[in-house]
This record gives sequence, C-alpha cells and structure tokens, in this order.
Amino acid sequence: MYGIDHLEADLARLGVGASDTLFTHSSFRSLGPVEGGAATVVAAMAAAVAPGGLLLMPSFNLVERKQRAQVWDVTSTPSTVGWLTEFFRRMPGTCRSDHYSHSVAARGPDARAFVADHRSLEGDESPWDEPPWGRTYGTHSPMFRAYRQNAQLLMLGVDYDSSTYCHLVEVLYWHHLRAGDPEAGYPALDRAVLGSFWDRVGSESGAICRGPVGAAPCRLFRVAAYVDCLLVEVKRNPEPYTRSVGR
Repeated sequence: MYGIDHLEADLARLGVGASDTLFTHSSFRSLGPVEGGAATVVAAMAAAVAPGGLLLMPSFNLVERKQRAQVWDVTSTPSTVGWLTEFFRRMPGTCRSDHYSHSVAARGPDARAFVADHRSLEGDESPWDEPPWGRTYGTHSPMFRAYRQNAQLLMLGVDYDSSTYCHLVEVLYWHHLRAGDPEAGYPALDRAVLGSFWDRVGSESGAICRGPVGAAPCRLFRVAAYVDCLLVEVKRNPEPYTRSVGR
C-alpha cells in the first residue's frame, strides 16, 4: 500500500521538482494499491511541485467524433482518458479549458489563466478545430503553452500510444508542409514508432528519466525537448513515421 510520502519521494527521485509545470498522462491502475486512492496521488504531485508548481492533465472528450460537440459542457462532460484525469477534473479548484474535444485541466497558481483562452483563433490549424472553439493546438491552447513553458511530461504507467503531444508534432509538421504546398494533406504520425525513436535518442542524451512511482513504470522528460526532437526527425526523414500524407 503506497502512501503520499512514498509517492512524493518517487516523484522527486524521478526528477519532478519545485515550481515545475507538470503535464501527466496516466494509468491509475498501474500505481498499485494507494492509500487514499486518487486524492493521494494528486496530493503527492502537488507536494512534489510545491511551491508554485502547476499540475496539468488531459481532460479529453473522446467519445465518437460526431458526438463530441453535442455532449460538450465544460463543467460536466467527463474526461474519457482515465480515472485519475476524471478525478482531477472533478476536484474543487480544478480549472478546465473550454474545448469540446481536447480540453486540459489544471491546478495550481494561475491555473485559471493558463487554460482560459482555448477559444482563441491564434496559431496553427488542426483537424480538430471546430467553431465556436478555437485552435486545438494553437498559440493559446494549454498544450502549446506547456510546450512553450518547457513543462515536464510525466508518462505514468503508460506507453507512447497515450502521448497526445505527437498531435502537436503533426500540427507543426503540417504547417511546415503547407508552407511549400498549401494543399498538403494532414500527416498522421505513428506514435509507437516515434516513441521508439525518442526512447533511443532521449536515453542516449539523458533527456529521459526513468523510474517507478508506486508500482508504475514511468518516464519523465521536457515537453519542448520531446516535440522539437520529433519535429526535426520527421522533417528530416518522414517515411518511417507518417501513416498518410496525401491531398
């Protein structure tokens, strides 16, 4: 049975530190038995980034694509990407961005301001952009802001199939392609293949920290290092990573 002190110590050993902005993809079950459940996990994360740190989790509404906008309510639509993210969303004091599909939830200083502008139309387009919501991965989206702020990305008991930041790489790469060909199709990237590449180069460079949090095998790395490395690689050698680049 893991308690808050054990989980906080694990996070610190992994490299989570004071005043970090921490974006977490998670499998709650992978942690093993936790005294106090999800509340203890969130409390350990908050303690690990104190003082002044910001916790971010995806709060996505990934029901059937055509239904997402119809069921969306920023205050009540459940997160579909794991129990920890839904618990986090429902906690008093958690703020959530207003995006029908790819919302992000936040806790900590300035959390409300961090997620406030997801309806902005500034930044690169993506296939998930739909009025009246703004750019899904645009300049003022929470995921792009975390990228610009060099946040830490914690993959807690999950593999790269959960790494939604690959979509940001796709969006940036699409913008690059369209600069040369305005009709270029959206490039769908293979997360698993990209993940294998990042695991190799990130491990060689020391960019990836590995270790357990509770019973969960984890990776921790900087969002900017991850996204920038993948973007350079895809621009240089797209063939192994792109599932479809068409018109």
